[in-house]
Amino acid sequence: MGEISLTGYKRIYERIIKKREKGKMKKLVVIVLAVLLVGGIVYAADNPKDAIAMVDKAVAYFQANGKVKAFAAFDDSKGQFVKGDLYIYVLDMKGDIVSHGANKKLIGQHFWGIKDTDGKLFFQEIIEKGKKQGTGWVDYKWTNPVSKKVEAKSTYLKKSGDYIICCGIYK
Repeated sequence: MGEISLTGYKRIYERIIKKREKGKMKKLVVIVLAVLLVGGIVYAADNPKDAIAMVDKAVAYFQANGKVKAFAAFDDSKGQFVKGDLYIYVLDMKGDIVSHGANKKLIGQHFWGIKDTDGKLFFQEIIEKGKKQGTGWVDYKWTNPVSKKVEAKSTYLKKSGDYIICCGIYK
C-alpha cells in the first residue's frame, strides 16, 4: 500500500466536510419544509372559509339528526366538529351555551351579558344577527388560549331552529 500524502488527506477531509454540509443542508431543508407545512396547517385552521364550512356541516348534521345527537357530536372534542383551533358551539336565544366542542364546562352557562375587552356585548350581537339575518359574522376581542393575549376574533354564525350554531377564528 502506498502512503497518502498531506494533499490526499486534505482531499479526503474536504470530501467528508462536503458530505456533512450536504447532510446538514438536507436536514435544514427538511426542517424548513416541516415548519412551512405546520405553519400552513395553523394558518388554514384560522381561515374564514373553514369556519363557514364547519358551521354549514354542523347545521346540516343538526337538521338531519336532531339536537340530542347533534349536541353530543358537537361536544366531542375528538369528533368531526373539532378541527385544530376550530370547534362548534351553540347558543340558545336566551344566551345560554347549550353545546361546546372545546370546553364542556361552559355548557349551561349564561353568556347574554358577557362583554369583550372593549365592552362589546358580542353574544347579544350574535343572537340578534342570527334572529334578524339568519347568518353572518360578529367581530370582537377575546383571549386566545394559545398566546394568552387578547386578540381580534370573529365568529361565523347560522341560525337553525331555536339555536345559533357558531364557529370562531382568531384574526
